[in-house]
Formats: sequence, C-alpha cells, structure tokens
Amino acid sequence: MANLIHGGDIYSAKEKGIEDILDFSANINPKGLPERVKQTIIDGLDACVNYPDPLCRELTSALSEFEGIDRECILCGNGAADIIFRFALALKPKKALVLAPTFAEYEIALDTVGCETVHYELKENEDFKLREEYLDKLDSSYDVVFLCNPNNPTGQLISKDLLDKVLKACVEKDILLVLDECFIEFVENYEKYTMKSYIEQCKNLFILKAFTKSYAMPGLRLGYGLSSDKALLKKITDMGQPWTVSVLAQIAGVQALKETEYLEESLKEIRAERQYLVAELNKLGVKNYKPAANYIFIKIDEASRYEVSTFKDKLLKKGIIIRDCSNYIGLKEGYYRIAVKSHSSNERLINALKSI
Repeated sequence: MANLIHGGDIYSAKEKGIEDILDFSANINPKGLPERVKQTIIDGLDACVNYPDPLCRELTSALSEFEGIDRECILCGNGAADIIFRFALALKPKKALVLAPTFAEYEIALDTVGCETVHYELKENEDFKLREEYLDKLDSSYDVVFLCNPNNPTGQLISKDLLDKVLKACVEKDILLVLDECFIEFVENYEKYTMKSYIEQCKNLFILKAFTKSYAMPGLRLGYGLSSDKALLKKITDMGQPWTVSVLAQIAGVQALKETEYLEESLKEIRAERQYLVAELNKLGVKNYKPAANYIFIKIDEASRYEVSTFKDKLLKKGIIIRDCSNYIGLKEGYYRIAVKSHSSNERLINALKSI
C-alpha cells in the first residue's frame, strides 16, 4: 500500500485485491451518516443547479445556536484541513510551536509559507501527556502555537486547568493559540474541556472543529473555525475560492446539528466499545494509552507477542487497516492507532489480533 500521510486509505487496499475491508485507520463515528442527513442530501440534489452560498448563512446560523457562539465568530470551510491551510496563508507566521507527535497537517500547512516549526516532544514515559513544563517553552518569539485536544494520535486529553494557563501565557506574550477540538465531542463531559467560552472575549484563541468524525461525514468535507478576530477571519476567507463549502455539505451540516439523539447514542456506544477494546487489548498484552476519544493509541514492540515488522501487513491480509503512526514526528516503528467501531467490527479486530 502507498504510505500516505493520513488514515482512511481504503483505495490502496482495494488496488491490492483485498476484499471485505474494515478500516480502523480513520476515526469515524461507527453509526455512520445519520439517516435524516442522508435523506436531506438526496432531497437537496436538485439544489445543486445553483452555486453554494459563499457565506454559508444558514449553516453559520445553525452553528451559532449549536455552539452558543456569535455567528460573526464562525468561519466554514471544506473540512478542518482547508481552514488550517488557509489560516497559514492568511497569518503567514514566522515561527510556530507544534507538539510531537500530533496531527501532521499543522506543520505541512506552516511549511507552505516558510514558517519555522519548533517541536515540543511529548514523552513516552509520561504516556505522551502534555505537562505544565510546556508553559516554560512559550515565549514571544512564537507567532502561533498549535494544540490538539484530545491529541491525535495519542488520544491524551489536556486538562482545562493547563489550557487556561496556556491561553493566559499566549495573551501575555501575544501568541495566537490554535486549538483543534475536532474530537472533543467524543470526550465524556466534554463541555468541561472545551475552550469555546473564551472565543468571544479573547482574540488570541482560534478553535478548529469539524463534522467529519462526530457525524461520519468525511466524504462531504465540512469543517469550521471559531474566532473573535474578525480581521483574521476575513483574511482566511480571502485565501480560498468563494465556494469552499458545497450545497450538499451545507444542507447536511444544518441537518446534522439537529441530530442530538444520534450523537448521544453514538457517544454511549463508543464509550462502551472503547472499554471493551481496552480490556481485550490488555488481555492480549498490547500496550495502550488511556484513550479519551474514539480511537486508541497502541505500541507493538519486542515485549509484545507480535512481530513489529509484519504486524500491520498481517492484519491487512485479514482485511483490516490500522493507522501506522511511524511517520508522525516523535514516533517510530511499532506505534499504531485504531478506531473504536461497532461491536461486531471490534470483535473481528480482536479475533484477527488473536489469530496472528
């Protein structure tokens, strides 16, 4: 298979003739696209004869109500990745601080504008958790710092207390904090961890969100950013084509935000299945790090029952794709990420792990 940057590459597996693929490499809601969202997309096909609303007015209003944020602080885009790249082009930072490991798209986007990226390495012996020592690294030489909560791929949650201190330091040193909360809804009692209550009062905070994971909509490409810096939002808007969000993505997003029962049921199922997977992985002697979201970070080494060099390929032969994390900065061969899926899918993964 091609060694692509992200998970979800079912296409390379199909090219190899592998059938009945189970994709554990992409962390998508196992309940799939909500049925009413599907119907909304079907009913909206005729609207595709028109250009999309470039201002995403109906979607922005729905997001404003959902997030409890002024609609003037919301910017929609073609997935969170689109906003990350346009953000880099708009801000053109000279120096940035990024965790290692974390989501690769931050640094890739920063590279496009020649930004110097400094890595703050998370330590394995601390379970890759962000500690208060991070605060000592924040100084006025940085234009922007990126944090992901919970972090991808490690699944570790940053405490609200530490995030409060980070934001305070960023304000004092005039640093822009970009906080990726694309997985925050999967965190139990996530309202205790989100920083969105600071958005309207603090221009030093930019929050990234997406419909991709929570509503199983990666193929529609729909993300959004939250910021009270109107000038920055305009710059980001100007860095993209006028119609960044399609007609179907906009109407799907509006309907998805109404699916509160779907989301509640999903989170309940994911939490139960996450416990099941962790318990089974522990029985198999697979090192895993306490997960906060809908994915589990694992390590395969000489102390495990598996051969590191063949681990991923043996699972692939059984039709199971997992995320090889060796291409994350700060990680090496043997680290993988697996999504939490439906019980039958999770059982198939566990049975495959037992068989190899």
